[in-house]
Amino acid sequence: MAIFLPSMTKRAGYLSLLCLLACPSFMATAGIEAFKSGTVIKDYGKVAEVKSSLVIPKGMTFKVAFDLVKAANPGELNRSIETLARFINMHVAAGVKLEDISLAMVVHGQAASDLTQQRYYQMLNAGKKNANADLIAQLVKHGVKFYVCGQTAAYYGITPDELLPGVDMALSALTAHAVLAHEGYSVNPF
Repeated sequence: MAIFLPSMTKRAGYLSLLCLLACPSFMATAGIEAFKSGTVIKDYGKVAEVKSSLVIPKGMTFKVAFDLVKAANPGELNRSIETLARFINMHVAAGVKLEDISLAMVVHGQAASDLTQQRYYQMLNAGKKNANADLIAQLVKHGVKFYVCGQTAAYYGITPDELLPGVDMALSALTAHAVLAHEGYSVNPF
């Protein structure tokens, strides 16, 4: 009588699946527990320690521009803005000097409301508070540049006075990205 034995690869896969099914709490918390507060922006941008094989060259400077078009749900933190805190925290933890990190975010479309002062934000969002205000203040304090598309602002009736402190108005998002590229910023693809 022949006995069916799956290949070693399949047996390892079955064993892994059995372990995961037997330990559902491991699946639910392993990922979350790996993330810790950073040393620079402690309340935002938690990071996990990673043993990376891609070496960051000594003395490398990061000049990175991000693009934001999607607003957070009313009263919630915009995870794309928090990405800037994560970028700073993880690279400083990896040995990059804070002064070697220059970040900018170009904001257009509905996301422009996430960079407005409480009064204006609450008017747009049924009285909810702008959860992004503290994070943006901390990022600005660490040199992050924010540019709201002037064309978007004109469409939504946002004036420079309605923007959070440290947030600037650009002629357009197109213009801001072109100027930042001219200044040596790469564009983060996500």
